[in-house]
Amino acid sequence: MIAQPYQLYVERQDWARNMARYYMLSIEPTLFGEVCLTRRWGRIGARGQAKYQSFEREEDAVQLFLGLLRSKRKRGYRAISKEAAKRPSTPASCAPGDATGKLPPNNDTRMPPAE
Repeated sequence: MIAQPYQLYVERQDWARNMARYYMLSIEPTLFGEVCLTRRWGRIGARGQAKYQSFEREEDAVQLFLGLLRSKRKRGYRAISKEAAKRPSTPASCAPGDATGKLPPNNDTRMPPAE
């Protein structure tokens, strides 16, 4: 049984290098009484990749969780709030449209192709 939930979401963004990455970690119980450390990573907005590791003891999973957290922080990943995660991640200067990240309406008045 897991004493407390472990979940983490961190991002690393560098617009000069066109980098927008995320890394998620969570520890959850399995149906077989073990503990599973789940890692997900990839480009922000994409599904990315996943890796699952099972442990018999929660302490082993927590040690790996904390080690991965330390290494990601050294590489520049930072935790973000839930409110920031819901906002568009591209700055207005990089995205077409207004500052909300929404595209302008399509005002295409061309005729459809004739059949």
